[in-house]
Amino acid sequence: MPLTAPSDIDALAARLGAALAGHGWLCATAESCTGGLVAGAITAIAGSSAWFDRGFVTYSNEAKFAMLGVAPSMLDAHGAVSEPIARAMVAGALSASRAQVAVAVTGIAGPGGATPGKPVGTVCFGWGARDQPPRAVTHHLAGDRAAVRSTSVVIALEGLLALASR
Repeated sequence: MPLTAPSDIDALAARLGAALAGHGWLCATAESCTGGLVAGAITAIAGSSAWFDRGFVTYSNEAKFAMLGVAPSMLDAHGAVSEPIARAMVAGALSASRAQVAVAVTGIAGPGGATPGKPVGTVCFGWGARDQPPRAVTHHLAGDRAAVRSTSVVIALEGLLALASR
């Protein structure tokens, strides 16, 4: 996937904001490999305080446990880069916020960090709403660290927009 232009991300975040505001909803983010870039894209939009509650940057496993309540046993069983962890991060973000919808991103942006079965570019995303169980998907993204992170922001925002457009 090509590197996404900042203006494209801004436009997507603005669409998300309009959809969330239309419902009177708030969103939250739980991020690992993106390090707050999803929250940054959202809060780059003027007026986002009306629809963004908070973001959790949980880069370490300890932070995933302390801030989001992700069980250490889950992290041991599945690894931080997994769909079960992405779902747990979403559930934790919803539990620890006032948001109606949330997104989680956990992955390997590179250039290091690959493990057997989880190459650089493996990113797990989770989305959820208070009225439904979280869902998760895994993408294998191409490119360098910046490209993986930028593409991850777009995928995260698109998933939130899908939730907010229902």
